[in-house]
Amino acid sequence: MCMKISKTPVFLIGSICFVIVLVALCGITLINNINLSNIIRLNEKVASDSVMSGNDNQMHTEYDYVNHHHHPKNINRFEQSTLNINDSNNFKTSTTTSRSLTSSLSPAGETRNAAQIRHEMSSFNSASSYGDSVSKNWQADKYLANDRNVNTLLVQEVIAVNSSSSQSLNQILNISNNVDPLNNVSMIGLQRYPIIDKTISMIDYTRRDRIVKMMEHAWHNYKLYAWGKNELRPLTQRGHIGSIFGASDLGATIIDGLDTLYIMGLETEYKEGRDWIERKFTLDNVSAELSVFETNIRFIGGLLTMYAFTGDAMYKEKAQQVADKLLPAFQTPTGIPHSLINPKTGMSKNYGWASGSSSILSEFGTLHLEFSYLSDITGNPLYRERVQTIRQILKEIEKPKGLYPNFLNPKTGKWGQLHMSLGALGDSFYEYLLKAWLQSGQADEEARQMFDDAMLAIISHMVRTSRNGLTYVSDLKFERLEHKMDHLACFAGGIFALAANTRQSENTEKFMEIGKGITNTCHESYIRSSTRLGPEAFRFGEAAEARALKSSEKYYILRPETVESYFVLWRLTHDQKYRDWGWDVVLALEKHCRTTHGYSGIKNVYQEVPQKDDVQQSFFLAETLKYLYLLFSDDSLLPLDEWVFNTEAHPLPIKGANVYYRPALSVSGDATNAS
Repeated sequence: MCMKISKTPVFLIGSICFVIVLVALCGITLINNINLSNIIRLNEKVASDSVMSGNDNQMHTEYDYVNHHHHPKNINRFEQSTLNINDSNNFKTSTTTSRSLTSSLSPAGETRNAAQIRHEMSSFNSASSYGDSVSKNWQADKYLANDRNVNTLLVQEVIAVNSSSSQSLNQILNISNNVDPLNNVSMIGLQRYPIIDKTISMIDYTRRDRIVKMMEHAWHNYKLYAWGKNELRPLTQRGHIGSIFGASDLGATIIDGLDTLYIMGLETEYKEGRDWIERKFTLDNVSAELSVFETNIRFIGGLLTMYAFTGDAMYKEKAQQVADKLLPAFQTPTGIPHSLINPKTGMSKNYGWASGSSSILSEFGTLHLEFSYLSDITGNPLYRERVQTIRQILKEIEKPKGLYPNFLNPKTGKWGQLHMSLGALGDSFYEYLLKAWLQSGQADEEARQMFDDAMLAIISHMVRTSRNGLTYVSDLKFERLEHKMDHLACFAGGIFALAANTRQSENTEKFMEIGKGITNTCHESYIRSSTRLGPEAFRFGEAAEARALKSSEKYYILRPETVESYFVLWRLTHDQKYRDWGWDVVLALEKHCRTTHGYSGIKNVYQEVPQKDDVQQSFFLAETLKYLYLLFSDDSLLPLDEWVFNTEAHPLPIKGANVYYRPALSVSGDATNAS
């Protein structure tokens, strides 16, 4: 007997099949009109962040110092690229939020005492350190900043509004030198540094907000096309494997730019970066040669700043792990470290081109701030001992005409070729002498004396004035002035001014005059180009002043040194011209360096429509945009008497002047002393 088959199920099954086919056809049509490659890539990156995996990529970095003026940051690979179109920038920033909060907290002129303030704040969520919780959402309109110490933020705002209040921030928050022996940290370690302008009179909101949008544009495109890579190639929308850190996924842009995100109040982006560092960042499996100098200033410097800002132990632990990977480079007969280190094998060496495989002054001389601070917050004196050894060698060695040549042999302890520069190969060594003194709370007199002596020798033998009155610092080779100044040397305007401002002496007036003069000269090098951006190096002579003459000197790779000096001179003088000059740089960057997918350097600043180099340098986010943002902020945001910036613009706290120094404790319970 045959079973009777109902027609209804057959009809139902057929209908379902028809719907499935229809949906599939529609899906194919939609896919053809959507660029899925970027979405898939981004989703894979975000998903991969939840799993810690080793990085077995072999890094091969091509160093071309001879063609790019002998400095790691000058590495640049020019390639032909194409443009795609995509732009998305529409995010609120904390500047607008803080203004609205200020008006809602308190009527103008009304004063509250500590008890009233605490009562008013009781309706807000109280936040602990970042490491305790990362799950809350940042509600900008209510200013409930994700994992910020909300109480601290609100008290800062109330104090700013209620100028008649006689109670200081420290009194209200009960901040003191008390420590928590159980956690071996000072009590301030439980609080995050509040990034807020205490007053608003000096803030240029319109210009500052523009710079925040620039940061968002740079970050979001890096996240979309190069997340976890070191840098972005904005024209070709991919990671830049030709950077100084090569092909390994070390997230240089993430670590370098993280404190800028934090300062700007971009909390969502900050969380993304913080989470990536916790889950993915490690040097354990990197078997390639990394620059000791660049790894220190970008990675250790960036991590230490975030530890000072947040008290999050993860940052301190990561910084210490990186420093430990660099320590084998110090194992030389003199203690002068090699330039390159393989983190996995511990093997180190110097560049073959560097004057008989010498170590480089600007590299081994630019470790003191980070290593000293690391000793203080970990309680391990080893890091300070390593850089103090370098200091003593440089202090005691004979210096030709009081000058420091750029090369020193780590085996013999003798100078290499007699090439002196306040630009590439020398620059940040001098910067760190002054800043080590500042970081110590002006207790490190040895560093200040070495700085003053070095600057007086440089003024005597290398600082010159052009026929038309431009002050410049020339390179000196074998007692012969080259009458050439690097863009890298433009930091010197700010350094001379900072030296003048922080100590009154017979050199004060001279230092300030030279600082202003050098800053003006660097500005001239910008405005004498068609793009109003400065060349990599510029010369002085009968043929030209403050202009590049060689094609290899005409490029601009988003460098920060000139705007760094604008920022410092603005803070010290409040001369409006420095803000105007900085804004001119912003407009030039937007016109010539902005692309649909980020920012790029240019190959010739003298061309009306210059070709782009297709590299968004990590220091553009870390330094250039940070200094521009601070230029248009109030002086109370990262004040120069509480913070000192490392050579990658990562602010480190000043000992004795900044409660966020967060020193570790010795066995006796006292904070570790700096030597």
